[in-house]
Amino acid sequence: MTTARLEAFSDGVIAILITIMVLELKVPEGTGLGALRPLVPLFLTYLLSFVVVGIYWNNHHHMLHVTERVNGAILWANLHLLFWLSLVPPTEPCCSRARSPGRSFSRRFSRTRRTAACSRPRLATTSRGSSRC
Repeated sequence: MTTARLEAFSDGVIAILITIMVLELKVPEGTGLGALRPLVPLFLTYLLSFVVVGIYWNNHHHMLHVTERVNGAILWANLHLLFWLSLVPPTEPCCSRARSPGRSFSRRFSRTRRTAACSRPRLATTSRGSSRC
């Protein structure tokens, strides 16, 4: 199987994840600049989440462009990656309301490391027998 279907499916899932994340942003109550102040933690969390998902999408895109064929192992590894990425939107509001931003960031970093770890087997599966990776 070629990579086109896998890439389209993954792009769709990532687009939905970003849409869900942006839906967490609420319209401020007031009309002044001060009404935006309570939304700063949520916006910063959204920004961090968007960058993390964007990095994974970019790496996924480049990795699939060096892949010639997709097999079952790559499909399962891709689903594993998408599962961990799908946990970003539900945890976004929790991170923005955390009392300790450092602890919240460390949790997010830990989840990001797990997502990166699940990409390693896919990269190994993708580059097996290919000297271009």
